Amino acid sequence: MPYMPRILIVDDEPRMCDSLKILLSDQDCEIHTCNSGREAIAHLAKSDFDLVLLDIVLPDVDGHQIMDYINKQKLETSVIIITGYASIESAVEALKKGAYDYIRKPFEIEELSKRVKNALDQKRLKREKKKLEARLRHDQKMKAMGALAGGIAHDFNNLLMAIQGNVSFMLLGIDPEHPHCERLRNIEKQVESGSKLTDQLLGYVGREKYDIRPTNLNRLVEESSEAFGRTGKEIRIHREFVEDLSPVEVNRWQIEQALLNLYVNAADAMSNGGDLILKTANTTHESMMGGKYDPEPGDYVLLTISDTGSGMGKKTMERIFEPFFTTKKMGRGTGLGLASVYAIIKNHGGYIDVSSEEGRGTTFSIYLTVSDKVIPGDVKTAEQINAGTETLLLVDDEKTILEVNRDLLETMGHTVLTAEGGKEAIEVYKNNRNSIDMVLLDVIMPGMGGGEVYDRLKEINPDIKVLLLSGYTTGGKVEEILKRGCSGFIQKPFKIEELSGKIRGFMGDSETDSESSSESSKGQQ
Repeated sequence: MPYMPRILIVDDEPRMCDSLKILLSDQDCEIHTCNSGREAIAHLAKSDFDLVLLDIVLPDVDGHQIMDYINKQKLETSVIIITGYASIESAVEALKKGAYDYIRKPFEIEELSKRVKNALDQKRLKREKKKLEARLRHDQKMKAMGALAGGIAHDFNNLLMAIQGNVSFMLLGIDPEHPHCERLRNIEKQVESGSKLTDQLLGYVGREKYDIRPTNLNRLVEESSEAFGRTGKEIRIHREFVEDLSPVEVNRWQIEQALLNLYVNAADAMSNGGDLILKTANTTHESMMGGKYDPEPGDYVLLTISDTGSGMGKKTMERIFEPFFTTKKMGRGTGLGLASVYAIIKNHGGYIDVSSEEGRGTTFSIYLTVSDKVIPGDVKTAEQINAGTETLLLVDDEKTILEVNRDLLETMGHTVLTAEGGKEAIEVYKNNRNSIDMVLLDVIMPGMGGGEVYDRLKEINPDIKVLLLSGYTTGGKVEEILKRGCSGFIQKPFKIEELSGKIRGFMGDSETDSESSSESSKGQQ
């Protein structure tokens, strides 16, 4: 809905107020009138106005005092003085106090209309400038926080990979009845918990969409909300889906995480129970105009998630997508949930907005671009350990991870060569290219990153098979390497079952294909 400017007319003559209101009826504005200074101040204190048409001489509080009030309260309101007692001195004083214009009674209708239009146009430009500046500050803040979060995620995932690798190796050689076996399983669960926290960080910084596919959003929302509904009977879930909803191209796992974060946020706002309303619809960019963003032209799918909870005030709404901002008590929230939701939707080329009032619930609106691709059928995932006899080159700049993954691969039956960095990897491959069947390559490494290493290796052998591994990537690194012909990607930390399934899928002698293995990798983190 387009913004409608609001004008306040202040004059002690009711007939003058009525006349001005009629004269300005062509301005497409919301017009209010009052006949005294105190009444004008009461209006200004209660509501925001774009423009005030102000008489100087009033029976109680004069126009100059009203302008003093506007300046003291720092109201973003333009003022046009309209007076029958005009003088150079009063005009200068009014302009010094910040008046936009000064008109002497009597005046021509065209003159008034033109000056009001100019004032409103200037106000509109200032409003748009302020919106752009706020968006720029927000983007800069998100980028800075993204760099911090990404660094933490990279180091933390590498640490978890070392723990997971050692646990997997010990579980391979331990009797299931051994008392330590259960303890190792518990460590594995803690690694998974830590991985979920890292996933929130990665979601916030805009983790790459290296596994996107056409998806039925109705089905995704239904399945995720059903799973969430089983955790709390006090929340009543209502679904209102459009049957012919267009497909969207998304990373299913990331969107599921965003949805669950929104469900949890809604449940926290309804501590005594309530209603969670989920709606989908087909829409276009035209219905999104006038919001907080300028959408790309095209067709969109709209998902609204509404609750009947406590709601929030304007100041809270302005900060809810900031990382580490939370209204929950210490220990009850990280402040990453809604920040990661924002980044996931933005990373998919979508838009998210929120509307809320204290005591009246909250509604999140998510817009995702429609895909023209056909939704594929379900795929099966591999969960068993697949042995192999291939010779693999393992490349990682973290020595601990290099060693534990080498042990895991050798346990599977592989012959493993290692390289601690990009330059060493190229030399090892040159010397052993005829015996190496596949390269497992870390993406983020100092000196020579995974992308450059892959390109150099492909120059040596255009048919080389390379599986990318990383604890964190952004900026399209993985996606770009995959587009250049790389075999696939697996996210750290991963279990031995996931890694073996990936290798078998890419070596071409297993029913586990690359897509299903990739989906399994995410679903088990």
